[in-house]
Amino acid sequence: MTSRPVVVVTGGTRGIGRGIVELLCADGYGVVFTHSGSDADAKALEDDLGGRGALVRGVRLDVTEEDAPARLFDLAESAGEVTGLVNNAGVTGRLGPFAELTDADLRRVVEVNLVAPVRLCREAARRWSGRTPATAATTGAATGPATGGTIGRVIVNVTSVAARTGSPGEYVAYAATKAAAETLTVGLARELGPAGIRVNAVSPGTIDTTIHARAGEPGRAARVAARVPLGRPGKAEEIAEAVRWLLSDRASYVNGAVLEVAGGL
Repeated sequence: MTSRPVVVVTGGTRGIGRGIVELLCADGYGVVFTHSGSDADAKALEDDLGGRGALVRGVRLDVTEEDAPARLFDLAESAGEVTGLVNNAGVTGRLGPFAELTDADLRRVVEVNLVAPVRLCREAARRWSGRTPATAATTGAATGPATGGTIGRVIVNVTSVAARTGSPGEYVAYAATKAAAETLTVGLARELGPAGIRVNAVSPGTIDTTIHARAGEPGRAARVAARVPLGRPGKAEEIAEAVRWLLSDRASYVNGAVLEVAGGL
């Protein structure tokens, strides 16, 4: 078992999730990340980061499976003391009018974006409540676990600015699940804060990743950028930086926050 604090990241092989994994490894965390079927991408990421001395492991896992939370935390705990959970995995379903939403898409969107994060948060709460803070590793890095002393346990939920805009005509059900995840964040922050567990959310705007192509419109990020005051879509690493900060001791008094990283949208 390593002395490095370990963070669990769901959906870690591409886009925002990959950026989070890369930054956390650079900060000296151990990272266990999930993917739903990107075996080649996961292996490439493991080889790349592992070759630089990182403790990183990818696991193919459907986060909606009944035993997924326990299996994932058991695996992460075998690598070290788990101090963080990042609920990043998400699906939008197909872009289109609400009336065209299929039951299959609805079930998948709700299961991945809301039910799975709730159950993973519950697993973290059960395992962390009543425990003393983890001891920080002295890796010599400039951020993250190198701060010395103790590191509190932290949950970060990746939501979406769609929780506020509603995404009419595109993916209203997705927006609804993200709004629910933000309510979950606030409620858990207040309930778990006395146990030393911080819970926050990062709410991205339109980010230039492959999620748009998977929803049926590869050029959506560029199209939406016209409405963004900064005049461009965001980058995955810009969201990852926000997650990185919330996990660190630099955000030690931040609890129950929903941090928008949306270019002013």
